[in-house]
Amino acid sequence: MTGIRKRYTPVEKVAILRRHLVEKATVPDLCEELRLNPNVFYRWQKEFFENGARAFERNGSGPSVARDRETAALKNKLARKDEVIAELMEEHLALKKKSGGF
Repeated sequence: MTGIRKRYTPVEKVAILRRHLVEKATVPDLCEELRLNPNVFYRWQKEFFENGARAFERNGSGPSVARDRETAALKNKLARKDEVIAELMEEHLALKKKSGGF
């Protein structure tokens, strides 16, 4: 049985899971209606429950936002260090040329 694969959007996946969880539609009925492999349905359900806590996180908080801020701060610090090193090397080379070291 070959056919064109249907790509479900995240909104469609949640709607399908909602039909099962809230409206009590059985998994075999949903899978038959949507021509969906039950393994795919259960994988969606697993991902949904593993990532469900994100729905309750406040915008601007959470581990990913904190990690992004820390990464940005470290990148800025590294860029500043690179600038300082470049200035020191430039001064070093100028002194070497002035003293005849080159």
